Order: sequence, then C-alpha cells, then structure tokens
Amino acid sequence: MPVEDITPLRLNRQSIARLVASDIPDGSFVNLGIGLPVLVAGQLPPGREIILHSENGILGMGPVDPAVVPDPDLINAGKEFVGLLAGASICDSVLSFTMMRGGHLDLSVLGGLEVSARGDLANWHTGAPDAIPGVGGAMDLATGAKRTFVMMEHQTRDGRPKVVESCSLPLTGAGVVDRIYTDLAIIDVEPDGLWVQGIVEGLTFEQLQARTGAALKKRPECGVLLLDQ
Repeated sequence: MPVEDITPLRLNRQSIARLVASDIPDGSFVNLGIGLPVLVAGQLPPGREIILHSENGILGMGPVDPAVVPDPDLINAGKEFVGLLAGASICDSVLSFTMMRGGHLDLSVLGGLEVSARGDLANWHTGAPDAIPGVGGAMDLATGAKRTFVMMEHQTRDGRPKVVESCSLPLTGAGVVDRIYTDLAIIDVEPDGLWVQGIVEGLTFEQLQARTGAALKKRPECGVLLLDQ
C-alpha cells in the first residue's frame, strides 16, 4: 500500500549539507564527492580547520573569491571552479589516488543510489540499459577513507526506498558506509543494524520505517532535525 505524501517534511539539500558539515571533526582531511556532497564545502563552520581534498590533485581547496575572475586551471573533480587556501598543494593524480588508497583521508562524503543494511554502497550505475557509468574515484574513496558518509534522498522519485536490505545495483564498495544523511533522517550503520540518530521534524519513526527498505532501530537520544536550520 502506498505511503502518504510527506513532501513538506523533507530537509532541503543545503540543510542536509549543513548537518554533514557540523559532524566533521576539526583537523580532518576530507574528500567531498561529486553532486550533493559538494554543497558541504559551503556549509563548513567558520574558524574550523578542515582540509578538503579533490581526487584530481588538490589538497587544501577553498571557496572562489567572488571579487576575482575564477582561474580556469583550478577546478575540482566535478569541474567546478575552486580556490586555494593558504598552504594548499597541487599534485598529480597518481599521488592524489595514493592518498585515497593509502588510508590518509579521514573522511569521504559520497552521494548514493542505494545503501544496504550492512553498509554496502551503490552509487556509480543506475542499472538503466542506456545509463552512462560514472565510477570516477568513488571506489577508492569509499574503501580508502577511514570513515564514509553518504548523502542522498531517502527515496527515489517514484517512491522506492534507497536505504535497503540488500543493494540491487552494482556495488561501489561492500560494508563501507558509516553514516547516512537523507532528507528524512540521519542513520548510523552499526554491526548490529541501522540506528536512527535523527528524524526530520513532523515525521514519526513509524513513518520513516515505512519509507525504508530495511529494519531500523531508534537510538534513545534520537534527535529532531529542524526544517529551517
């Protein structure tokens, strides 16, 4: 039976990015994946020391100065203009991927198409016959970083859950996801299951469960995610 429409109760993309940004520890080396995770850069709290990495060879990315014309040679992996912070460094792809594969990144923030109850991630192929695969550095980032956060909408456009018992799409990595941020909830992936850390205001745990394809558990300290934050 279809579940009722709860469109007004969903967090917008900037709010999801703000939640992720607030959970990144000071001093972390972080890669922000293409798509939704890129928004996290604009939500990082001021005064924090968080070093952003891009797999095309930048360590120490910063915002573009609006007062100057962007340097066409300074782009991130998503081909967007970026700036450099003081002390930033540029390297080739070999060294950049060595950082990723060698466990030198504290955190990867990636987009997702599906995440399983075991923390498996599928994010590089929609499964459609005419889809263009987009592997990029996602597999290296998902498996090489010390922790992996996934940002995505909780359901597909046709209402199917994206948090599922088992992924039906080709995997990016098995058991790699530590935490999921969606427009409805924050969910931790633990050895004993999926634990809900926060739920968007106005939505009950039962309504969240009805929109999820895997069993959820609610933390005693589960918080409320405000729509206007």
